[in-house]
Amino acid sequence: MALEIINTVASWILKKRIGQIEHFMYNPDEIQYHLFRQLIDYSKNTEIGRKYDFASIRSYDEFARRVPIFSYEDFEPYIARARKGESNIFWPEPIKWFAKSSGTTNAKSKFIPVSKDALEGCHFKAGKDMLSLYLNNNENSKLFTGKSFRLGGSKELYEQNNTYFGDLSAILIDNMPFWAEFSSTPGNKVSLMSEWESKMKAIVKETKNVNVTSLAGVPSWMLVTLQRIIEDAGTDNLLDIWPHAEVYFHGGVSFEPYRNQYNNLFPSENFKYLEIYNASEGFFALQDQNNSDELLLMLDYGIFYEFIPMDTFGTDRQNAIPLSDVEVGKNYAVVITTNSGLWRYLIGDTVRFTSTTPYRIKITGRTKHHINVFGEELMIENTDTALSKTAQDFGVEIVDYTVAPVFMNEKEKGAHEWIIEFRTPPADIDVFCKELDLNLQKINSDYEAKRYNNMTLNQLKLNVAKEQLFFSWLEQQGKLGGQNKIPRLSNDRNYLEQLLKLNQ
Repeated sequence: MALEIINTVASWILKKRIGQIEHFMYNPDEIQYHLFRQLIDYSKNTEIGRKYDFASIRSYDEFARRVPIFSYEDFEPYIARARKGESNIFWPEPIKWFAKSSGTTNAKSKFIPVSKDALEGCHFKAGKDMLSLYLNNNENSKLFTGKSFRLGGSKELYEQNNTYFGDLSAILIDNMPFWAEFSSTPGNKVSLMSEWESKMKAIVKETKNVNVTSLAGVPSWMLVTLQRIIEDAGTDNLLDIWPHAEVYFHGGVSFEPYRNQYNNLFPSENFKYLEIYNASEGFFALQDQNNSDELLLMLDYGIFYEFIPMDTFGTDRQNAIPLSDVEVGKNYAVVITTNSGLWRYLIGDTVRFTSTTPYRIKITGRTKHHINVFGEELMIENTDTALSKTAQDFGVEIVDYTVAPVFMNEKEKGAHEWIIEFRTPPADIDVFCKELDLNLQKINSDYEAKRYNNMTLNQLKLNVAKEQLFFSWLEQQGKLGGQNKIPRLSNDRNYLEQLLKLNQ
């Protein structure tokens, strides 16, 4: 009875936020411009603010002309100084926390500043909104009668200057109010463990007898963890262990390659999946409708948005535009200015707008993770969708994959080379390969044009990965666990060659 009362009261409190969400949904330009002015005015006396004379900026156009777009490499010298304890460089308040990015493009780690404003006004606010939207859409939810299963990263201390770094999830866990631990499993001690194998054993032991009603984490690593729990319990689905589980909040990588496996783990038509879009740099969007593949762009989290059309990205015609100028159906690189002091920062993600009233998006990939060697403009969204469709048609399960180009030579046309780790491989790899290639052509007209009569591209080449190949590769890179991701697409063959060598 007490849990029912807690569930009712918590639901009522959280749903009070819905009116504010609806306000920014239907007044986006006003909200974003007000936020833009706040960020500029608050930071005018920082080193960055003085350098670009924020005090005299009167319009967005003036801001865009005066302040350059920053990559991480451009901004890193400022961050390095902040990590050594300097203040008022790019944000008026001292930055204590730095999210260590699990970036897949370079071995070098990125350290993204996380201010107190961002913790409270972006990340924690988004966590509450995620629950608010879910509860608003699911009146009969019993979410707070049990606990949330969370899969986080690990934490390390940057000892020299009393600043801290770790996975974003670890920073959030470490800064949550004490009462939040009571509604989550595993506890902080286990959640923040660094060594992956020991952490898995501890998670299984701590969570198998808990009443879990929701789950949150990256699909790939969550799947590994859930399969350990199932093996330990000797069952074939998680509802035998957690009969009251009702929703999985997922993000970080596309859910499509894993959807069938999760449907097998939670064999109930009532079990729901809600996508979130967050990163070390901020929390950007939430799925605000059941049974949808669109994400609502959250406009009052201290983040001012700009977008670069991908058809001009990286060219001398590249030009960022404000949110009010975006068009439905076009791919854009995301540029953000945040309440952690990132200014016109290129986060490396690409999105496509599905609606502008309100602003809803789909994540399409990464600016550095696509293949356009032959003019095919292949995005991660394309490969995820094609692979998911093919796997479903063949009744097989995918663990991970990556794709790279086969470059032309004097005798051979180009192609795309895949390496896929199957949990249940298809009976006929050649037939699977042909179907995957056809599905890609149906999804991407540029790829279809290059494949027409094998004029530019031959049919894709497919390598079957041995068991735990990607796990072993991540271990070699020192990127095992939690928030780390496999690079899906690349314009070069570096990742693929490493994996092929390991696969011998």
